[in-house]
Amino acid sequence: MGLASVFEAGVDPSRVVEAVLEEGYAIVRGALPPERLAALRGEVNPVLAATPCNADPFLGLRSKRIGNVFVRFPATRGMAIDPLVLAVADGVLGPYCAAYRVNFTGIQHLEPGEKVQGLHRDGHLYPFVDPAPPTILGTIWAITDYTAENGATLVVPGSHRWPEERQAQPHEVFPAVMPAGSVLLYTSGTIHGAGANVSGGVRTGCAIHYNLGWLRQEENQYLTMPPEVARGLPERLQRLIGYDFGGPYLGIVHGDDPIRLLQDGGEERPKLRSRPEISEAHRRMRRLRVVGEAKLVNNVGLGAGMPDAKP
Repeated sequence: MGLASVFEAGVDPSRVVEAVLEEGYAIVRGALPPERLAALRGEVNPVLAATPCNADPFLGLRSKRIGNVFVRFPATRGMAIDPLVLAVADGVLGPYCAAYRVNFTGIQHLEPGEKVQGLHRDGHLYPFVDPAPPTILGTIWAITDYTAENGATLVVPGSHRWPEERQAQPHEVFPAVMPAGSVLLYTSGTIHGAGANVSGGVRTGCAIHYNLGWLRQEENQYLTMPPEVARGLPERLQRLIGYDFGGPYLGIVHGDDPIRLLQDGGEERPKLRSRPEISEAHRRMRRLRVVGEAKLVNNVGLGAGMPDAKP
């Protein structure tokens, strides 16, 4: 038995959103076309060859991790703004924010002999008690095939609904087996971890995670992608890494839209968001108001003050 929420490229995004919300994960095969996968490998493999393994047992002593992928590997930029992925982010994160951000990027490479990683939830970056609404949508793009033998990411379906103290049993843990070019999507509450690589080959993937715009990003995108570098990105990606409002006024620069830092002067410069846009952002954010500390302690978490979860 394996993971059941597996789709093919071209799937209706609403089906993927439904799977992620219900099961905590989804796999879409063929999400990255062969020519783009080849371009990505051409950028990543030479850097991996020159990169030493980690010295951190949690990250894996037989693993290599490389961050700041948008600068180092331009082929990843299109992956970050993939229409299917962003449609899923709209459905999973959109009800809980006025905007979401790129939270973390990284190449995750397992050499033969790597041990299994401890199971964990990415949402534990933030001080919310599980179960909680999603704060992160994780994506892992398979650069090589992901197999049960080479360390495919282990996933615990439905664990995003579990209380924090519940531990996964062996029969509840499944490898995210998928061919190269696929993408695994999962929520902040989904228990997961890298598998053990007992094969004779490597397992390589690219993580691009998104978080609610009113939370701090795990990877400091403002330093890894300063304005002089960010100017060369598509505007959608510029806004995703942080050159945009995270809420009605969150992230202002000189009282204005931070995207101005990346635009030329003159009449083409964008102006401060219109009053209707600001009002709509206020409306979306007011649904997220915390109504009492006791409810936070009692596992209501972000759900306090959110009678509906509709954008």
